[in-house]
Amino acid sequence: MSLYNVFALLLAIAAVFGYLNHRFLRFPATIGLMVLALLSSIGVVIMGRLGIRPVLHLMEALQTIDFQTVLMQVMLSFLLFAGAIHVDAQQLGQERKPVIVLATVGMLISTSIVGFAMFSLLPLFNLALPLVWCLLFGALISPTDPIAVLGILKQARIPKQLEISIVGESLFNDGVAVVLFVSLEQFATATPGMTPDLHSVGILFAREALGGMALGALIGYFGYLMLRSIDNYQVEVLITLALVTGGTALASSLHTSGPLAIVVAGLIIGQQGRQLGMSDITREYIDKFWEMLDEIMNAILFVLIGFEILVLHFEAVYLLVGVCAVAIVLIARLLAVYLPLRVLRLTHTLSEHSVKVMTWGGLRGGISVALALSLPHSEARELLVAVTYIVVIFSIIVQGLTIGTLVKYLGLSIPAAPGDSPAAH
Repeated sequence: MSLYNVFALLLAIAAVFGYLNHRFLRFPATIGLMVLALLSSIGVVIMGRLGIRPVLHLMEALQTIDFQTVLMQVMLSFLLFAGAIHVDAQQLGQERKPVIVLATVGMLISTSIVGFAMFSLLPLFNLALPLVWCLLFGALISPTDPIAVLGILKQARIPKQLEISIVGESLFNDGVAVVLFVSLEQFATATPGMTPDLHSVGILFAREALGGMALGALIGYFGYLMLRSIDNYQVEVLITLALVTGGTALASSLHTSGPLAIVVAGLIIGQQGRQLGMSDITREYIDKFWEMLDEIMNAILFVLIGFEILVLHFEAVYLLVGVCAVAIVLIARLLAVYLPLRVLRLTHTLSEHSVKVMTWGGLRGGISVALALSLPHSEARELLVAVTYIVVIFSIIVQGLTIGTLVKYLGLSIPAAPGDSPAAH
């Protein structure tokens, strides 16, 4: 099946699932689409084993999709930019301390706890991985996913300060996680005698992280100057689109972090660009364009996550490890939030129940799956991909469906705006 036909199939499935979810399930869009895709995947597997030929062709088509490439090289930059331009940069600046600390120190804490816990756990199931591979799993499962977080938090109606902290952390810790993952992968896949030293890994980390943010600031400011110099909404929408595609390609060629570059560029366009570089009509068209693109790509992404079960190799022991990993990841998330925030409370005012909401609202998503799928083929990869998938499914469905209930139980839920309905998200 050609690439066009595969994309057309995914878009058609996303549209049908979107309709069914809005009409009957009424779940948040990301959750509803993935639940329907998961159920459909199970049905497809059953019918495929019965030898139904059209279903076999469908399975073959879905198995040709390279999830890691589609998300990391095509969709991620668009999704991050769409999220970043709608974040209030001024409020984000007020919450910069918890955002920066959680996206860096919190990531390292979570990676370490998950890595060492998995290293201790696996031998109990007659499975064993080197410590560096367990830390690699910690790095890929620790980032909270802004793509999953953004839509679900809107419906949960949490206080604005908390929402900004969670979303801001999610936007930045993706880039940090990718850089940390790449650094650890060098150790995990190094041939004997060719193990990289800490100095070279430090240089790689600095180039990817600091270089990505510097590049994002540069292209974001350049894009702002272009937007400010004209008043034509068609061209200005095109400039933002080129900023994402060109910025991603440039980051790749310079070996810096594309996700961090696009997040920084999106924040600049969303703040200075919106306030000083756009007319009202341009602002309206850019908002609608990126909101629509975000919704379409989100729909395709979560359908893909649901269908990914068709290409994964599961064994009974992997399911048991996955269940244990869910508990480990939640405990690591709790400590990665609690410890930094406890220190920050000395100098920074935080919302009541911040730790509870940020722990349960720190959803894992497609980025974790994509990083796991990027691992070189081996038995370790099969185990880590399966466990990652179980953690992500639990995170999105269980945590995603109950975060609103938790917020209400804690008495933090804010009233709905006039004319705003849950179905709107």
